[in-house]
Amino acid sequence: MPSEEIDKNPKEENEKDDQDDGSRSGLGLGASGSAPSGLGLGFKDINTAKEEGEEVNNIDFLPTTFGKMIKEGALQRRQKEMEKSRLNKKSSQIGSGKRDAKDEGNVGVFEKHTKGIGMKLLEKMGYKGGGLGRNAQGIVAPIEAKLRPKNMGMGFNDYKEAANVPALMEPSEENKALPQPAGIQPKEKLWSKHNRSKKKKKDYVTAEELLVKKQEQGLDVVQKVFDMRGPQVRVLTNLENLNAEEISREKNIPMPELQHNMRLIVDLAELDIQKIDRDLRNERETVVTLQKEKEKLKDDAFRQKKQLDSMEEIVSVVERLGNESKLGTLTLDSLANSFRDLYKRFPDEYKLCSLSSIACSFAVPLFIRVFQGWDPLQNPAHGLNVMLLWKDLLQGDEIFDSTYTQLFMEVVFPAIRISGTNTWQARDPEPLLRFLDSWEQRLPHSALQTILENIVMPKLSVAVDSWDPRRETIPIHSWVHPWLPLLGQKLESLYHTIRNRLESVLHAWHPSDMSAYYILSPWKTVFDPASWEQIMVRHIIPKLLAVMHEFQVNPADQKLDQFYWVRTWVTAIPIHHMLHIMDVFFNKWQEVLYQWLCSKPNFQEVTNWYLGWKDLIPAELLSNEHIRYRLNMGLDMMNQAAEGLEVVQPGLRENISYLKALEQRQFEAQKAAAAAQAAKGQQRSFGDDMGGGGGDMSLKEVIEVHAQHNNLLFKPKVGRMQDGHQVYGFGNISIIVDSLNQKVFAQTEDRWSLVTLEQLVKLEKTSVLRRR
Repeated sequence: MPSEEIDKNPKEENEKDDQDDGSRSGLGLGASGSAPSGLGLGFKDINTAKEEGEEVNNIDFLPTTFGKMIKEGALQRRQKEMEKSRLNKKSSQIGSGKRDAKDEGNVGVFEKHTKGIGMKLLEKMGYKGGGLGRNAQGIVAPIEAKLRPKNMGMGFNDYKEAANVPALMEPSEENKALPQPAGIQPKEKLWSKHNRSKKKKKDYVTAEELLVKKQEQGLDVVQKVFDMRGPQVRVLTNLENLNAEEISREKNIPMPELQHNMRLIVDLAELDIQKIDRDLRNERETVVTLQKEKEKLKDDAFRQKKQLDSMEEIVSVVERLGNESKLGTLTLDSLANSFRDLYKRFPDEYKLCSLSSIACSFAVPLFIRVFQGWDPLQNPAHGLNVMLLWKDLLQGDEIFDSTYTQLFMEVVFPAIRISGTNTWQARDPEPLLRFLDSWEQRLPHSALQTILENIVMPKLSVAVDSWDPRRETIPIHSWVHPWLPLLGQKLESLYHTIRNRLESVLHAWHPSDMSAYYILSPWKTVFDPASWEQIMVRHIIPKLLAVMHEFQVNPADQKLDQFYWVRTWVTAIPIHHMLHIMDVFFNKWQEVLYQWLCSKPNFQEVTNWYLGWKDLIPAELLSNEHIRYRLNMGLDMMNQAAEGLEVVQPGLRENISYLKALEQRQFEAQKAAAAAQAAKGQQRSFGDDMGGGGGDMSLKEVIEVHAQHNNLLFKPKVGRMQDGHQVYGFGNISIIVDSLNQKVFAQTEDRWSLVTLEQLVKLEKTSVLRRR
């Protein structure tokens, strides 16, 4: 109901009623118009009176007792309706968060429409305006009720309960002036209409800006993150908003569920944008790929068209050559020229279609006619030019070896096999060698190996097995060695037989027979060094030593045949063995020179004699230091005699030097043994170990004692002799003891060398290290 109606004064209403009564005065029963049903004559309906603005509470309206009762009922109903209207208006003002400015802070203003019982009660309780209570700190508005979400218990998920003081009601001007209690701050009406204008302006992100941002962050690849920390599994696209709800609750941000849903919608929109962008890029890449594929297919189509045209032309050429072959007009030159032209024009198709094989199929019948009745041993140059032509033609083919080899084996090899098997003899290698030299540039490697293995080696094996050096006049090396460059190590299977045949005739050989040297010497570089030295030691050196021992040095009547026999073998015998043979000669030579110098000779004759012998010694020996030493010893004797000094007897100086060196070594050995024994607590002297002294010991005994002091084994090797001397084992090395000349020789690698006792120990240690 409007407030103007509530504020009307009853007095004014009474005056209005009086006027109405005056207007109706003088009316009797039935004066007015027709009355509604249920009313008496002359009475209006109460509702009709309301519509006409007439007040029903006029005391003069119904003067009778019945009228008073009706009037009181009407007034009560009117008051109830006004109170109900007022309460509805008050409730609407509280729900919308607004109140009239004039009622702001006036709690009891509504009492002017009542008898004021409410205000009286408030004043008795100390209310003077503002808040309730003595200090005006109480609330005026009723407690606000807040609806809790459905099925949500108290304390669930940190839910904020409604405050006791209504947040939607603002304090009056008087209450604002009152001091606020500590710790209580007024809350902002975050969702009121007047606060909506304070919202920040929204920033919108376009799809292009979003994609650029994701690319900068490296998020082109979208990955899902499953958050399983709560009661339900959450699916996130990134970790940016992982703890957004906790942060919202900590900062007391209103409506976190709504904000979470909004973020989820934004994330889904971002995912859609990224997916669309990714699909768009894939489509663009697909377009580029298809374009490249299209270009590739065009190139393939062009290339295949070109190949097809080339094939058609090749087929036409091959068909033409086939027709010429059937007619018998085809020649090797025309065939070669045709295929050479095809190779220059269509090199790829030539290799792809293996046209070389087709060319060979046309050429084989023509080659057979060319080489029919050909003897390669008698006329090796036949067909060289035509084969060279076809070799050059087929050289560009990747399968040249197989194609050209097939042509050679079908055309040339049959003639070689027939001539080599029926005509060629191993003792006459020149015809076959001449053929191989002529065809060297035209022979395929596999064909050459076939000729050597199937023709040459069988013939050589048969010839070596039947070779007898006592009856053969042709040296075996003359028909075996020419095959060394071609066969190489394959001939080693024949060497054992050749050595046995040579050794079988050397038992009866005498150094005066020079044929043995001419037969053996070519094999020095062919046989391995150990096998060659074994032949020399067993069959040659002992006989040369015997000849040298028989040789007489006689200046008056010198015969040099035996010396020449020995000198012939200088290049064949290992140098250390040759030095031993020459020592026998120089011992005799120095003794004759000593006797001659002691008889007051003619020094010019002696000088000529010396120079003559020096010229007889081969250059290979003169370059050796030991030979020069022996010649210098003779020269020193000549100088002593020329100066009138006493000539030292040959060997005396060496013996004295050797004895002095032996005594020195024995003294050093004694000192070393004494030091070793002192360290071990032993008091035996070296002289006691030697059995009372070393002055009367032989060279062999000295070596034996030296081996004992070095913890080495010294014993003879049964059955082994070297130049007539017993071979001994000194630890791991082999030695011989020349007691006559007081010398020790040790075997080092492939020769025997003169050594001292100290060198023996070093050699033995070196051999042990090598074996390890």
